[in-house]
Amino acid sequence: MSEVEVLRVFTGPGGAGGNLLGVVRDGGSVPPARRQRLAAELGYSETVFVDDPVRGRVRIFTPSVELPFAGHPLVGVAWLLGVDVLRPPAGEVPAWTDADGLVWIRGRAEWAPGRITEQYDSPAAVDALPAPPPGEGWLYAWAWSDEPAGRVRARGFPRRGDAIVEDEATGAAATVLTARLGRPLTIHQGTASLIHTRLSSPAGTVDIGGHVSRT
Repeated sequence: MSEVEVLRVFTGPGGAGGNLLGVVRDGGSVPPARRQRLAAELGYSETVFVDDPVRGRVRIFTPSVELPFAGHPLVGVAWLLGVDVLRPPAGEVPAWTDADGLVWIRGRAEWAPGRITEQYDSPAAVDALPAPPPGEGWLYAWAWSDEPAGRVRARGFPRRGDAIVEDEATGAAATVLTARLGRPLTIHQGTASLIHTRLSSPAGTVDIGGHVSRT
């Protein structure tokens, strides 16, 4: 098996939480036909294969499908590679780290189709949901914890039929929610993860940021 580095992306206060990410730095050593199987064997919500670390060419796989764009994998690999642009299949994704150590990427909501964003009355109602809730389709369940301040409680349920029943931190779904609400957000997701978002330019783009660490 190729060497895999494991990161935690969108960690919360004190380094808690964060979504596990597998990164295969030498992605070119893994034949395309083998990648989906390897991602399923690893069992992370996403695994990134780095095909060109200088140009930032990457491919992203869940245990069951390939994704053209995904937030937590791209934030994680941007931190690991230190590049200023990533090139997943969706298109060019600018990346940078700010003075507070937050790693940011810029994407588009249309790169994450099929995300259902469903608002609940309270964070307690979101917390009470089973994993996964009944139904079909990728569900991002959310509620305001402080609407004037833009603070959100969220949980993410891929409902793809694979082993990932709940996603700890999901940048693509956060991109969709930010675009739909039209305002910056601070999203507390999963057990202890923290995602920062804001509208960006050019029009229609959203910045997604968070902290990253090695496991």
